[in-house]
Amino acid sequence: MTTWRPGPSTRLAGVIGDPVRHSLSPAIHNAAFRATGLDWVYLAFEVPAGEAAAAVAALRALGLDGLNVTMPHKSGVAGAVDRLSPVAAELGAVNTVVREGATLVGHNTDGDGLVASLRAEHGFDPASRRCLVLGAGGTARAVVRALGAAGAAEVVVVARRGEQAATAAALAGRTGRVGEVADAEAADLVVNTTPVADELPLGLEPSCLGPGQVVVDVVYQPRVTALLLAAGGQGAATANGVGMLVHQAALAFELWTGRPAPVTQMKKAVAAELVGRGG
Repeated sequence: MTTWRPGPSTRLAGVIGDPVRHSLSPAIHNAAFRATGLDWVYLAFEVPAGEAAAAVAALRALGLDGLNVTMPHKSGVAGAVDRLSPVAAELGAVNTVVREGATLVGHNTDGDGLVASLRAEHGFDPASRRCLVLGAGGTARAVVRALGAAGAAEVVVVARRGEQAATAAALAGRTGRVGEVADAEAADLVVNTTPVADELPLGLEPSCLGPGQVVVDVVYQPRVTALLLAAGGQGAATANGVGMLVHQAALAFELWTGRPAPVTQMKKAVAAELVGRGG
């Protein structure tokens, strides 16, 4: 079997963030490139907060063919690229940069990644379903917008700050509204986008969760959060953030390469990496 080595024609993609050395993206994308036989390599670049524009300038100068963006650079990159996709423009945040000739185009695949993972992993289509999102930050806004675009009957946003919750809920269009944690009881889908892992977020009661629901926590380390443990104990279907991570990466891969993403191999790479890290 031939061992792949980078050469003069190897194309480069990567991820910027601060911190970023913990990122699973190199494992995901390098597995995808090897599975499809593409002569690409993917690296992680630690870029300090406030240096998003400089990183985009470096991307131009070095000729990178693809870039992923994680915190705290999503809004900074949105202001530094040449053009934004409609989704990225609405969110004011970019997680994927695509080179189209000399033009750098910013996309956001986060919310669509969640919807794709729900459909693929759980057979759950948000269309005509009642959804509740905990949190109102950048990830929440992407999720809310994607659920609204997927035709959800209702997208309820619960957050500590009412103004932020209202801003997020508006991204779902006419089906979005601000609510309370008790609204989880009537939801078909509950998505936690807050960073809380060791306790139930926003005072959510386990009794609000139960059979027939899908409960997702976008956290993937730890793999089982307090929310997922409680939801599983109440009979709900549960998922951590690995599915969303893989499927948003798959969408980025397809934007860069124009090829279908090898999702199965990408998932296997994540699982192996987490095992290697003791996760």
